[in-house]
Amino acid sequence: MGDPGPIDPVMIKYLRRLVTLLTATMIIGFIVIIALFVTRFSGGDVTNFPKLPNTITLPDGTEPTAFTQGSDWIAIVTTDDRILIYDRATGALRQTIAVQ
Repeated sequence: MGDPGPIDPVMIKYLRRLVTLLTATMIIGFIVIIALFVTRFSGGDVTNFPKLPNTITLPDGTEPTAFTQGSDWIAIVTTDDRILIYDRATGALRQTIAVQ
């Protein structure tokens, strides 16, 4: 193929600095990403989570399949196609809706 010619030491020094700078940038970026994950997913402020009752008693023979919640209620969808709406504060059954 032929001789590529002489290697310029200034260009080698410049490329070495670029590679070192890129490596340092990647390391710093990785540390920042890890720090963000730790601060965002480390439990956070639990005061923003809604309070749930300790227990909810389902009617006999019902089996839950889904759960959702609103500002002051909790809804449980059962296997027998009913939606049971409970009061969030007391856990008392407010309403039963039959899904058709």
